[in-house]
Amino acid sequence: MLKYIVSKLISLVVILFVVSILVFLMVHMIPGDPVLNMLGLHAPPDAVQATRDKMGLNDPLHIQYARFITNALKGDFGTSIRTRRPVVDEILGRYRYTLVLAVGGTLVAAFIGIVIGIVSAIKQNKFLDNFLMIFSLLSVSTPSFFLAIIFILIFSLYLGWFPSIGMYSAKHYVLPIFALGMQSVGLIARMTRSAMLEVLREDYVRTAYAKGVPAHRVILSHALRNALIPIVTILGLRFGGLLAGSALIESVFAIPGIGRLMIDAVLTRDYPVVQSTVLVLSTTFVFINTIVDILYRLVDPRIHYQKG
Repeated sequence: MLKYIVSKLISLVVILFVVSILVFLMVHMIPGDPVLNMLGLHAPPDAVQATRDKMGLNDPLHIQYARFITNALKGDFGTSIRTRRPVVDEILGRYRYTLVLAVGGTLVAAFIGIVIGIVSAIKQNKFLDNFLMIFSLLSVSTPSFFLAIIFILIFSLYLGWFPSIGMYSAKHYVLPIFALGMQSVGLIARMTRSAMLEVLREDYVRTAYAKGVPAHRVILSHALRNALIPIVTILGLRFGGLLAGSALIESVFAIPGIGRLMIDAVLTRDYPVVQSTVLVLSTTFVFINTIVDILYRLVDPRIHYQKG
């Protein structure tokens, strides 16, 4: 187990190194000049060149990358071209909002999706199963930003139950989290249903029922436990999707999160912010999926890991 964890951590470092290179190259392929965005389109050429030299933008790409990754390892992501503030301060001030949205959306999706999947598996091919599967299909097919607008119209404007913008209290988190998480409900529900149906046909489940074990214990202790591997896998993947997809929700609800920061940075060609935000989000995603891989052993002790 320890060797496996070490190998996963080494893989994590390698993946993040590759991601940092790809992000760096893609950012520098964005059309436009960040210096012109900062100084204005009619800035004198001498001033533009002087600023580019000062910021190191005229250096070869490999030197710029080496400087970026060296400083990043020290916790220094540079200075925002747009705001002239340290990028670390920009990210720290916004990251918690995005993380809360992603974690909250994942928990909402997990709870609702698993419950729907279990009920559908138990009521296979009956009216309730068909109804829940139609609901899950609608959930998957509805874009999160469209659902966010519907939530604002119903629960903010018409009913007045929840605020529609900002992140100032616990009530402000409700609509964004549900709008972000509901699209994943359908995926988790269908995965849970499929996994549960496969487990419910096993002999040990039939034996548990024959011995008179209460139905809820059979479902939760026997069937669900052994169906958790694919469910945990999809949860880890969906967390990454929600983390990256929170930008739209942050824009709709005017939440000052890291996703919204990244969009603003892309529009203004703010290289340091774009590189740093994508790197931070990628690190979070890869780290969470590494934790998910380790959880496999805890969920199912029959799984044995070998190095490589």
